[in-house]
Amino acid sequence: MAAAVDNRRIDYVEFNVGNIEASKAFYGKAFGWSFTDYGPQYCEFDDGRLKGGFTTLGTPRTGGPLVILYADDLEAALSSVERAGGTIVKPITGFPGGRRFHFSDPDGYELAVWTKN
Repeated sequence: MAAAVDNRRIDYVEFNVGNIEASKAFYGKAFGWSFTDYGPQYCEFDDGRLKGGFTTLGTPRTGGPLVILYADDLEAALSSVERAGGTIVKPITGFPGGRRFHFSDPDGYELAVWTKN
């Protein structure tokens, strides 16, 4: 029997946020994500490949797992994050296999964006 395609892969990422509309505005502007609202306390996001959620049912907190996004054009992604109101916390740096930067969103979550080139 073949293993399921989604077995042992990240399937969903959920963020506790202070304001769902602000989170939608930030991620929509920075990365072009789409959203489905499920009432006033929950919204699902879709980046075209992975889905996750924003919820106000918990308290926003920094830390937790580092969620890493991929971008073909890293400099354009950095500019997009800044224009959307994100804060660059680690500038673009190289590593074996690519380059990346870290940013924090309006609720203080730190994420990274990487590229192969």
